[in-house]
Parts: sequence; structure tokens; C-alpha cells
Amino acid sequence: MLRNQQFTSKERVRMAFSHQQPDRVPINYLCNPGIDARLKRHFGLAGEDDEGLRLALNVDFRSVNPPYVGPELFPQLPERLVDLWGVHMRYIEHESGGYWDYCDFPLKDADLEAVQNYPMPSPDDFDYQVAAAEAAHYHAFWVTTGGAGTGDIINRTSMFRGMEQVLVDLITDNEACLAFMNRRMKIELEILGRTLEAARGKIDMVWLGEDLGTQKSPMISKRLYRKHLRPRHQQYIDVAKTFGLPVIVHTCGSSSWAYDDFIEMGVDAVDTLQPEAAAMSPAYLKATFGERLAFHGCISTTGALAYGTADDVRRDVQDTLAVMMPGGGYALAPTHQIQDNSPTENVLAMYDAALHLGRY
Repeated sequence: MLRNQQFTSKERVRMAFSHQQPDRVPINYLCNPGIDARLKRHFGLAGEDDEGLRLALNVDFRSVNPPYVGPELFPQLPERLVDLWGVHMRYIEHESGGYWDYCDFPLKDADLEAVQNYPMPSPDDFDYQVAAAEAAHYHAFWVTTGGAGTGDIINRTSMFRGMEQVLVDLITDNEACLAFMNRRMKIELEILGRTLEAARGKIDMVWLGEDLGTQKSPMISKRLYRKHLRPRHQQYIDVAKTFGLPVIVHTCGSSSWAYDDFIEMGVDAVDTLQPEAAAMSPAYLKATFGERLAFHGCISTTGALAYGTADDVRRDVQDTLAVMMPGGGYALAPTHQIQDNSPTENVLAMYDAALHLGRY
């Protein structure tokens, strides 16, 4: 690598995820609405100018997904937001802003017949050419499709049945729950395949997700993961590999216990990487998996970014880079999404430090 060579974002991320050292560490941005709005005001941007903010923060990643253009499947309800799949959410305010929290769980007590008759969007009702056009527009950036909810079995199903019920369902092989997972998965796989076909050669990576840990331990046993989740995750990975694309998996909490399985399945990179969680410190991840996986995340949204000073944030970024940078294989990003309780100056310090301290 030539020290003064300037790479495009696409080239930069490709090199980093291939365990090479580009000009600098790639940078990504994930946020909650409150801090997003504050950052846009800081840069004098309009509230809808997502691209302007990403350019201001030197973000190397872009995400595209086909928009839904079909009929409305579920009516909106008072004091609720109902999404495309019928998930119910209510707005919860807090001192820093607010968030949409999942509630009501419309399939909590559903039997097999109710699950089989539940309305779901058709893969025919998505505009794949829009995704292809957006991917072409972002040709200089590292373009991903999917997201943290794509392929996510536990969390996404819990939005319909409740978390406790889903965990019980997995242990007891509940036929209604498993049938729901399979119906949703079949639709998602079709959407993913059609997206990749429409944007063939324009998308660089498939993004999947599955939260597998609490802060202290695995959420489920490895046996249960291999019985119910791994075979389903493998189908998403296989679609990506059919198109010759790498795969990144979003995993909140203490999730490194599953990374050897991920590697066997063909996963190339892992995201979130909460350093406070058990067996998730940057040093442990780099030493244990650094030659076999690339990393995306590691900057805690519950540490200095939220509760420290700007100087604390710079030190946090510097310490993380010192571990993760050598040999490539790292993109700097927040763990999950930057929360609304993060001071604007701290977030700006994070991205300034990433840009200037992350150079090879």
C-alpha cells in the first residue's frame, strides 16, 4: 500500500475487510433520531439530508433495500405505529428523547392455523429497480443490503410473540412459532435474492442480524442455536454466496461464543461488538478471531460516548484503534446505534478521532 494513496470508500472497505491496510480505517454511522437531528443542525443540513450528514462524517458505507409498493396489510391504531409486517409499537419518551417500543404482540397466543393465515407482504410488491438504481448511485461507496433485522430469528419473532414466549417456543419446538419463522424467512430470502439479482455487481455485502447474548452470557445454548437458528441463518448466507458476496452479521451482547459457527457457515465479518459484554473486548476478539473475521463496531454507546467528555471519547477511539487497526480487518462504528443521550460534541469527537487517528 502506498502511504499517500487515496482510496474510494468501496476500495477502502474492501481492503480492510480483506485484512489489508488501506489509507485509513473505514468509518460507519448508525444513530437514533434525536442525535441524528442534532448533528444535522450542527452541520447546517436539512432534517432529511441523510447523505449530507454521511458525507460530513466521512462515512464509507451506504445501505440500499427495495421499498414496499404493495397494498396496506394492517390498519394503523390509536397511539400505535404498525409496520409493514403488523408489528405494533408505542412511543416511549425519556429525558433525552424517545423511541418506538414493541408492544401488544399480535401473535403471542396464535396457534398454527392463525400463523398460517396471518397476512404477510408478497415479494412481488417490492420495487427492486429502486434498490438497483440507488446501489448504482452509490458506486463509490461500500454498498450493503439487508440489515440488523434481516435473518434475525429471535428478536423479530419476539416482536409478534414476546421474547419470553419465543425462547420457550424454541426450547419446546412450538409448531406455530416455527411455522411463523419459516413463512417470514421464505419471504425474506426471496426479497434478498431478487434484490441481489436486480442490483447484480452493484451491491458489495449482505448484512444479517441475530442478537445472541445478554451482557453477561449467551442468550441460548449452542445446542439450541445449532438446532433452530444455524440452519435458517445458513440459507441467507447461501444466497449471498451464490452472488459471490461477503456477509456481515450484527450480534449484540455476549455473542462471540457463536463466532466459530459463523466462520464455518461462511460469515466474513461481525458487527456491534459491545466491549462491556462478556468475551467481547477488542483485545479478545482480535486475538481469538482476528485472522478469520473482520470487525465492525467496538465504540461503546454506553461508555464515554454517552457519559464522558470529548477527550474521553478520543481516548476510547485511540485505545480501540490501537488494538483493532493492525493488519486491517476493522471498520470503526458505534455499538448498535448512537443513543440520544450522547452529547453532540462527543459524537463529533468520535468521528474526528476516527478520521485522524485511524490512518495507516
